[in-house]
Amino acid sequence: MLSLEMIYDARRVLKDVARLTPLYQAPKIGENVYIKAENLQLTGSFKLRGACYKISTLTPEEKAKGVIACSAGNHAQGVALSATRGGIKSIVCMPAGAPISKVEATKNYGAEVVLVPGVYDDAYAMAVKLTEEHGYTFAHPFNDEKVIAGQGTIGLEILEQLEDVDQVVVPIGGGGLISGVAYAIKSIKPSCKVIGVQAAGAASMYVSRKNGEPTELSSVATIADGIAVKKPGDITFAICEKYVDDIVTVKDDEIASAILSLMENQKTVAEGAGASPVAAVMFGKVDTKDKKTVCVVSGGNIDVNMLSRIITKGLTKSGRISEITTKVLDKPGQLINLLQVISDTGANIISVNHEREDKKSDVASCVVTMVLETRDIHHVEEIENSLVSKGYELLNS
Repeated sequence: MLSLEMIYDARRVLKDVARLTPLYQAPKIGENVYIKAENLQLTGSFKLRGACYKISTLTPEEKAKGVIACSAGNHAQGVALSATRGGIKSIVCMPAGAPISKVEATKNYGAEVVLVPGVYDDAYAMAVKLTEEHGYTFAHPFNDEKVIAGQGTIGLEILEQLEDVDQVVVPIGGGGLISGVAYAIKSIKPSCKVIGVQAAGAASMYVSRKNGEPTELSSVATIADGIAVKKPGDITFAICEKYVDDIVTVKDDEIASAILSLMENQKTVAEGAGASPVAAVMFGKVDTKDKKTVCVVSGGNIDVNMLSRIITKGLTKSGRISEITTKVLDKPGQLINLLQVISDTGANIISVNHEREDKKSDVASCVVTMVLETRDIHHVEEIENSLVSKGYELLNS
């Protein structure tokens, strides 16, 4: 059974392995907001904590047989590194769609990687099958008291780094991280609220809580691959029911905006799962007024190829990139007149597409689509109002 003593023991074991990650104020993110930067952890994620503590408790017989895990990437790296350091064979089942950077990092830490078609839950099924066939010790990524205890060391650190913390916002996938953090914090400081955040496209714990039991979603879809879990564990569900005050959800474009904000304002890189608490704060899902609020940025292992698309999505969500479509008469000088209106508003034109035979165009007009660099949502509104006042019809309003 999970206990506070177990979490303190985990901290003892992790003392020479895991980093004490920084906790710092982030006023540009929100009022009274602090960041617990687990994206700066060794392996780039909090998952090292739980994996390392779990492996430290294995018997000599279990170590001899080897360990197996399933993971979208971060737990995989934690298991691989911890096992390799202990001279233990490790096999990791990962979804075939896991970011290439996470797959390669797991291999480089010494694990044998088995790519499984589908999502995390399909990788889990394969790991269970291989465990039964070969007698490996299964290191579950979240539904294990030892793993949860390792993650709970983050809660101890938060309370020591910010004694007067009022609430902690934590991402939820299967629930291992928030279970450990919530248990540690509520055991020591019951007045501190713990709020979970899930991606709207993978809200399994949110749905389970409403149903009163662990519930499996038919599918999950989110840019936050680290929390794309169809069903939470029975252990994590029970702990969340008892110790987590609330669970909120965030959309993918909100997560993208949070990733962008962390890069621009905090000079730090977060993956989708790690940025979800920041998204919850930025978009008003969590009230931070007069409450010292810590956002656990759980990891920074984002695929570089994905990052460029996420940045574009974040810029669009925040009004920094906008697309405007209108009509102009098919006569000389009409396009330059339109572009002059845009220029006068201070927007920068990225691209212009001029179509004579667009389905929206009339016989005597052309459809013009412009992609613009803009300051924010208000600037976009200013541009649109300026165009309308000059007699232009907006086709994408």
